[in-house]
Amino acid sequence: MPSLYDMSIPMLVRALERQQALMKIAEKHCEDKKVSPETLLKASLAEDMKPFPFQIQTISNTAKFVAVRVGGLENEPWEDNETTFAQLHERLEKTLAFLKKAKPEQFEGKDDAEVTMKAGTNEFKFTSLSYLQVFAIPNFFFHHMAAYAILRNQGVPVGKFD
Repeated sequence: MPSLYDMSIPMLVRALERQQALMKIAEKHCEDKKVSPETLLKASLAEDMKPFPFQIQTISNTAKFVAVRVGGLENEPWEDNETTFAQLHERLEKTLAFLKKAKPEQFEGKDDAEVTMKAGTNEFKFTSLSYLQVFAIPNFFFHHMAAYAILRNQGVPVGKFD
């Protein structure tokens, strides 16, 4: 079985780098088609769904909290206040730098360690392994895919190999 580090950090780093590439395609699309970047940044897939920046902030937070909750890195609180592509790129760069501080040995022997997560007034308890399998990785990819789908829905020429 792969280590907790191997099943999380390298995959998250790769997906965050892919998200940066998707945003560059979106920015070029805005330039080429004379579309206001704000149009893409305010877009969502449904009326009651959060817009594009929220999706990026959520993948950033989810990835960061893997390193914090499982790897034991000290949390760095970040505001979720990005409103431009430049700010979102900066956020992803900051997330990548944070994840690259995580070392495989920080994750060793922690498969059964307890992870506590609070959401609103609810508290959830996991093992590190179940936290990755049941919450963190699915949540990360849900929001990563939502960001991709928003761009597709807005006419940005991205495909599954992007």
